[in-house]
Amino acid sequence: MTMHPTIARVTDRIRERSHGPRAGYLRQMAAAVAAGPARSHLTCGNQAHAYAAMEQDKETLATTRAPNIGIVTAYNDMLSAHQPFERYPDLIRTAARAAGATAQVAGGVPAMCDGVTQGQPGMELSLFSRDVIALAAGVALSHNTFDSALYLGVCDKIVPGLIIAAAAFGHIPAVFVPAGPMTSGIPNDQKSAVRNAYAEGKATRDELMAAEMASYHGAGTCTFYGTANTNQMLMEFMGMHLPGSSFINPGTPLRDALTTAAVQRAAQITALGNDFRPAGEILDERAYVNGLVGLMATGGSTNLVLHLPAMARASGVILDLQDFADLSDVVPLMAKVYPNGLADVNHFHAAGGLQFLINQLLDAGLLHADAKTVAGEGLEAYRQEPTLKDGKLGWQDGPRDSLNEKIVRPASNPFAATGGLKQLSGNLGRGVIKVSAVAPERHIVQAPVRIFHTQDAVKNAFKAGEFTSDTIVVVRFQGPSANGMPELHSLTPTLMVLQDRGLNVALVTDGRMSGASGKVPAAIHVSPEAAKGGPLARLRDGDIVRLDAVAGTLTVLADDFDSRPAITVDLSANSHGIGRELFNVFRQTVGTADTGAGVVI
Repeated sequence: MTMHPTIARVTDRIRERSHGPRAGYLRQMAAAVAAGPARSHLTCGNQAHAYAAMEQDKETLATTRAPNIGIVTAYNDMLSAHQPFERYPDLIRTAARAAGATAQVAGGVPAMCDGVTQGQPGMELSLFSRDVIALAAGVALSHNTFDSALYLGVCDKIVPGLIIAAAAFGHIPAVFVPAGPMTSGIPNDQKSAVRNAYAEGKATRDELMAAEMASYHGAGTCTFYGTANTNQMLMEFMGMHLPGSSFINPGTPLRDALTTAAVQRAAQITALGNDFRPAGEILDERAYVNGLVGLMATGGSTNLVLHLPAMARASGVILDLQDFADLSDVVPLMAKVYPNGLADVNHFHAAGGLQFLINQLLDAGLLHADAKTVAGEGLEAYRQEPTLKDGKLGWQDGPRDSLNEKIVRPASNPFAATGGLKQLSGNLGRGVIKVSAVAPERHIVQAPVRIFHTQDAVKNAFKAGEFTSDTIVVVRFQGPSANGMPELHSLTPTLMVLQDRGLNVALVTDGRMSGASGKVPAAIHVSPEAAKGGPLARLRDGDIVRLDAVAGTLTVLADDFDSRPAITVDLSANSHGIGRELFNVFRQTVGTADTGAGVVI
């Protein structure tokens, strides 16, 4: 199938924009590859330290040229998605030995759970944890004893941070190893209904707790299509997972077989063999465009609008919000997974999942079929899904037809003609809005604003009955340099209640909204942020703001707006407590939201 002209045009634009940085990056990676296998440059003392505790693998490490695989793990047992990784190192070491290789845990990286920190001070460290993860993975791999790396991570900032590290160490191969989603609990819409009832005082805390526990009930990724599951989709579309491995439940024989296969592949693609696939070559403009197409086709998390530019920059590829907007205009929305629909990711997978979508998008010319992947040349292998027969892993053709068109549809008959992510620009700055879950009649909201500087202030105004007419809620001073750009997901029930009461409401913020932001129109990541004197800092209560997701504009209708001074607020409360004092330097040096809010890259 001929490549869609917009996909080709955007890719060429990215390639041209990135020419200098990408060329410099590839030169650095080529120089590292030319230096030869890392362990050959280590002294005997260096190596003795590295192998001292490796018991049965010590002789192999010291005297052979067998590939040594570094494991970077985000294991902890507070994140349900990461708890399965506890047993992965033993499984990986056993699989490596069987493949004629060795494996070592190079190091661990932190992994926080946004579900625990939502609405709490700890959420102000969440976005910055991405850069900490990249740094920690870099420290782990700095021992320079590895021929390839396996990255064990799933959730919101973890995968982007690990990709940044994989790009920094792009002279060696990288294979990402997922853990899979938890089995389905109570339906996500039922959980949401209880949350909304609690926000209105119509459900008790015991009822709320029971609903939450029945939804988040076991090991694995949360089953709604938020940032964690969007990450898993992304790794498959970008060719960093083995085909079909994203949404296999933890603790199953197929899950273990795929982990073993990932180890085997990591051993096969090192510089010591004849199918060398360094990560830096895979992470090119084609991979990122394929990831963007997957984001649009599935209605994925808006957090990736922050993460993808930061990830891409680490491999010398420069993305712009216009790239997101242009691709969204031509990529159809082909999936309805909560919060965009009623299905969860297990239902999505059963209905055809990623293999159905990849089949459809390849046939429609909407993906770079020739992109390099950990599985081989091109995306053809990603049309296939894994199977386990008589205990042996194999792949078979994935579904060509949807098994449930309420959940996934073909490109020729999508849920919407566009991907549902829009760039917004105007005299309030640049931002984005996810409209795939928002009813079409709510894509334009024009109303007076109420201005707040904290989530709690919004909730208190709601409890006091202050929202009685159409309102655009502005929560400013929530950007990366103000307070680390926390998600404002805890406002979702409040705003949905107002909307259900018949009010036209919207959110405008320089902060973030979760991948589960839901049905209320939200202009997020508005940049420049208020703390840097951005236009949001000139807004006043009662100003009329027009959020137009059809035209892609975000404007305030006030003749004197440009001449107003920007207000400043005391942000000192954000600088201490729950570890926030440790991140002052991050808030001082962080980049802008529209370029990925990066610190280290």
